Amino acid sequence: MIQVPGLLLSLVFASIYAIAFYLVLGRRPRDMLFFWLAALVGFASGHLVGELWGFIPWTLGQVHIIEASVLAIVFLLLARWLGQEKKADDKTTKRDRPANS
Repeated sequence: MIQVPGLLLSLVFASIYAIAFYLVLGRRPRDMLFFWLAALVGFASGHLVGELWGFIPWTLGQVHIIEASVLAIVFLLLARWLGQEKKADDKTTKRDRPANS
């Protein structure tokens, strides 16, 4: 069970990743919330993976910082990919279309 300092450290790191990602790739204000949630879920998942499997023995206090950071970035990239708006593939305009007779 993670204690309060570890939880706060995790929230700070996930928030830093989300803010940095938003500043680089964000377009709309709602992207910030989307990226923050993705970073939190990714960071928590990475910490859980590190806790259960113990791939890398280095921790910062109770937090498996390497595994958590890697999965937070993966989740942020996935959120960016899922959050992209579809561009119009049909570039024809009304002027270019044949008129119905």
